[in-house]
Amino acid sequence: MKKLETIYLYDGSFKGFLCCIFESYVHKEVPSDIVPEESACPTLFETRSIATDESRALRVFRKVAVLSGEAALLLRRGFLTCLERREMRLYQLVAKLLREGPGFLKNLADETLLPVLKAVRHLEGEAQLLRGFVRFSEYSGVLGGEIEPKNRVLPLLRSHFCSRFPNEQFFIYDRTHQEALFYTAGKAVIVPLERFEIAPPDETEASYRRLWKRFYDTIAIKERENPRCRMTQMPKRYWNTMTEFQDETFFIAQKSINGTAISAPP
Repeated sequence: MKKLETIYLYDGSFKGFLCCIFESYVHKEVPSDIVPEESACPTLFETRSIATDESRALRVFRKVAVLSGEAALLLRRGFLTCLERREMRLYQLVAKLLREGPGFLKNLADETLLPVLKAVRHLEGEAQLLRGFVRFSEYSGVLGGEIEPKNRVLPLLRSHFCSRFPNEQFFIYDRTHQEALFYTAGKAVIVPLERFEIAPPDETEASYRRLWKRFYDTIAIKERENPRCRMTQMPKRYWNTMTEFQDETFFIAQKSINGTAISAPP
């Protein structure tokens, strides 16, 4: 395959990315980069938009899965990571798999495998932390929470929270990637959601928030405070969406008088 000074542009979806791999092999060329159209920057290189075709994407993924189930999982989860130049790293992984077979996957120090493997481990570790760090509030019978992850963890969180709250309606909004997981009546979907502002609490929800904050403060043992240990077990970058670390306004209920929201005293 010949090296091509062309950047592939795609729609940002996993299927769209797989179609970029298909395009490369059909034309026997290696793109210089693969970039989502929405994040593409002006460049001196030639660019080519690759259309998303579900049948082509399926052919690529099936081929990878036949060669190695492990590689298929790495490919799918690797696409959810915040790995730098993620698409080209994954493209190189697939190219090596097709060229050499799955043997290199046993070498954890392989230069093509290692960056993807580290990124997937980071994704899975972040999802594991957020299974315990998501804080829900109730909004008219619907549970809702927000997160700010580095990786797109919602697909990994879906099964955990759906099995934990099978009879509830809930949503989790990912501020970083502007998408939300919605669950109701036994069905869950993840959808893009660019503009989202969570509603203020009513008096009942505000009182629950204050109770949780009071519980958190009460069980702390002042003489055994260890800020470094706490930040190791509960990294500070997650605090922004955790109830116990919010400022006073988070615990103030909102009332509505003649359609105008006002703050109720705590």
